[in-house]
Order: sequence, then C-alpha cells, then structure tokens
Amino acid sequence: MAHNKTQPLNYLRESASQTAGPYVHIGLAPGAAGFQIYERELGTDIAGPDAPGARIRIEGVVYDGLGAPVKDVLIEVWQADASGIYPHPEDPRHADVAPGFRGWGRVISDFDTGVWTLDTIKPGPCPGRMGRVQAPHLSLWIVSRGINIGLNTRLYFPEDTELHAADPILGSIEQRSRVKTLIATKIAAGQYRFDIRLQGDDETVFMDI
Repeated sequence: MAHNKTQPLNYLRESASQTAGPYVHIGLAPGAAGFQIYERELGTDIAGPDAPGARIRIEGVVYDGLGAPVKDVLIEVWQADASGIYPHPEDPRHADVAPGFRGWGRVISDFDTGVWTLDTIKPGPCPGRMGRVQAPHLSLWIVSRGINIGLNTRLYFPEDTELHAADPILGSIEQRSRVKTLIATKIAAGQYRFDIRLQGDDETVFMDI
C-alpha cells in the first residue's frame, strides 16, 4: 500500500524569479510603454531650465555579451549641479543647490535602435568620503530584460584627467585598463558618447553598492 510522504507546507511558495521585462517600463516610464497616464513623465527633467552650468547631451547604447544592442533599457541618473551640490539632505550644502535643479532623471533607450539620450548640465567636482574630492561624474542605474538586479556604474568626462587621478572610485579599480570603460568620449562641443557593455571584451565596470 502506497503512502503519501509529501510534507505539507504551512507557508506560501516562493514566486518564480523574473528579470526586468516590459513591466519595468509600464511602472517606471509608462509613456514609453504607450500608456499616456501622466501629463509629464516622471524623471525626464534633470537640470531644469534655470540651473546654471554647461548644457550637455550624452548618448550611448547598452550592449549585451554578444555585442548586440539591448533595446529595452531604462537608466536612472543621479548627479550634482555645476557647483558639485546634490539636492539631497545628506549633502550639507543642499540648501544652496541651483534653482530648479533636480539631480535625478530617467531615460529610455529607443526600442528600435537601442540608443539612449540624456540632456543635462555638466556636474562639478563634489566631496567624497574622508574629504577626498570626486571628479565630475554621473551615477547610473541600469535595468532591462535579462538583468536580475539593477547594475550601478558611473560616467566620467574625458577633459577632467587631472581630477580623475585623485578620484577615490577610479583609484579603487584594480585592473587599471578597465578605468577607460567609465570615461565618456567627447564627440563635439557639449556632446558625449558613452556605451555600456554588460559582458565580454571591455565590459563596463559595475559597482556593488
């Protein structure tokens, strides 16, 4: 006589693991997914029209391990203003941040080409831990289909070479040849190119934060 030895579970089963798919756009950037539910998409304005500083445009593509463009990328951006001030209470100077400067934004890649574009102002150097100065940079958080956990990286500017030498994050990268993966390319006045490679040759440096 057969006996059922299956142990009953007195708790809910874990749901299946899912990577960020189309729902990430519906939830975080519904306009890009075809849902016009807001008069203005949240996160499209980083600097505001009145913030002083050099206006810049950055474009790039996120490539997978085979070198193919990832066409459903969402990138969140954090940055300081042109004086290196973050509009956040943890920055002791936040009351002096540039007028209308948000310091946070969200961009979506083109679903056909994979190209993403960001308009903002160039940030200034900002203080880091233990009084060390961080070179001007953007902090990027990347999510898309196939990425289980959002990836964190940084974008630095090629003209700030002297500041790069003292930057604590760039200085912590052991494989010095990979530092270049965090440096954008200047393609024209006020225009930069920054491609991100998820795997393979020239894989971008990602940070565990």
